[in-house]
Amino acid sequence: MLPPDSLETAYSQAQQATQAALQEGKNRLQIEILLPDLNTMAFAANYLSLFTELGSDLKVFFADAGSAALARREWGETAYSVRGVNELLTPIEPSDRAIVIVAPTPVEVNAIEQMCATAGDRPFILLNPRLQDVAVVGIGYAGRRLRERFLSTLEPCYYLRPLAETIILWRCYPQPWQIWQYGETTAACLAEFNQRPSREDIERALAPQSKAHGQGLFSRLRAFLRALQN
Repeated sequence: MLPPDSLETAYSQAQQATQAALQEGKNRLQIEILLPDLNTMAFAANYLSLFTELGSDLKVFFADAGSAALARREWGETAYSVRGVNELLTPIEPSDRAIVIVAPTPVEVNAIEQMCATAGDRPFILLNPRLQDVAVVGIGYAGRRLRERFLSTLEPCYYLRPLAETIILWRCYPQPWQIWQYGETTAACLAEFNQRPSREDIERALAPQSKAHGQGLFSRLRAFLRALQN
């Protein structure tokens, strides 16, 4: 599979990656499409069409009751429940067959971890989580350890993020992590990783492109990579 050439293709690939991971027994999943000005609400609505057959047995959560209410207004009537993470006394019920949480933040990480444990072997999917957004709750050591521990239990089955104007970091399960560069009519894979690449891995892979395009690109890449590690 090649990287997406449109947002619609990225949505479709995210669904395909989810299906592939679930078929292989991986039930704790993370989906991230991190594009500038992405409409997360539209992304979520598109992605959730994957679970149409579940009807009311699908449970969808947002970070808070306000975001959930906004989704209900935008989406209209849905077969599945749409609530805030902390809105229900019993968020996960025996009848729930899959749980999707949209754009959770570090504020909800304790509740989400408990929900994930309650879900057991049922699909539990985080869509564009912001659990590493230190601007929300600071960078306390205990909070960071909690987020890292929980995130390590999730399979990042789809990931798309620009590194520069024509370069992306991409992963579509079961394929490895890859860095691609787009040309006018072609795309080329610059590097491939069996695990999520570290800042240093990405810097090494992009060093030739940084040198070829000058210090300005290199500075922008370093700023992005610093943000990526937060």
